Amino acid sequence: MKASYSLDRERLVMKKTDWPIRWDLLLRYRLIETIALWEGRLTTNHICHSFGIGRQQASKDINTYLRELAPGNLVYDRHLKGYVPAEKFRPVVTRGVVNEYLDLLARQQNLSNTFESLNIDLPDSTVVQGPNRVIAPETMRAVVTATRQGRQLRASYASLSRPEAVESILEPHTLVCAGNSWHLRAWCDSNREFRDFALSRFRTSPEALRQRARHSREQDEHWNREVTLVVTPDRRLTEAQQQIIARDYGMEHGRLEVATRAALAPYVLSRLGITFDNEHPDPLVQQLELANPDQLGFGSKREQALKAVAGLS
Repeated sequence: MKASYSLDRERLVMKKTDWPIRWDLLLRYRLIETIALWEGRLTTNHICHSFGIGRQQASKDINTYLRELAPGNLVYDRHLKGYVPAEKFRPVVTRGVVNEYLDLLARQQNLSNTFESLNIDLPDSTVVQGPNRVIAPETMRAVVTATRQGRQLRASYASLSRPEAVESILEPHTLVCAGNSWHLRAWCDSNREFRDFALSRFRTSPEALRQRARHSREQDEHWNREVTLVVTPDRRLTEAQQQIIARDYGMEHGRLEVATRAALAPYVLSRLGITFDNEHPDPLVQQLELANPDQLGFGSKREQALKAVAGLS
């Protein structure tokens, strides 16, 4: 699959050689650009910890990126003790889309969980890409800052149930990616409860405030409660068809148990194509169903969970 980067081949070469940039260097340059753009602050530690290299080499990578690939893209902020995107920042080794940041986070998570072997002799492959919700880098920066530092976030937010943007003070504790969308799990001062907020629906750039958050993840009951989703093949299918579906998902005795947080259950079900009350009329399309909806304990929040699956009402 061809890359659509704006950087031409002449700029993707190092001095005194006709070869393109080495793959390991290109990965480091992409990390530099992605972290700076979406988190708003880049340090040598980001590169050192991600690639297992020394601080001197990491500093050299940043300087080479600025000198040979993207002059003026980053500015060193003495107060933040790191590099920040310049006002006229322009991606040159990335496309500047939020999924690149998501891919970086997912890659880091996978590698930290387990690493046995690496085989780069891959067959021809492609990744199906669909439209993603639009998120401004400024929004992501403020959200990351407030979440990591346990600070309040002033935000103007619009929803399907209230299209007029309303300003509120949020106290975020977790940034969540659910398929092609990002949302923030946060205490909402206006509604006096923890809610989910789609990052694409912040109408202006949110502001990370100096005030410390008063509500933490430990106080979010719906987040901390673990539930087990029991998923089975759609009972309207024939026995042979159900066996195929069961094999697809590695079910035992025709059922699959999925442990998740109660706050995330609607998103897990959505990824499986399951809703509580509105199954597809064609079982060949539906394929799966939830066998224990009454045991999940949503109670009065059941409707809220359904709206969350529909797009964070």
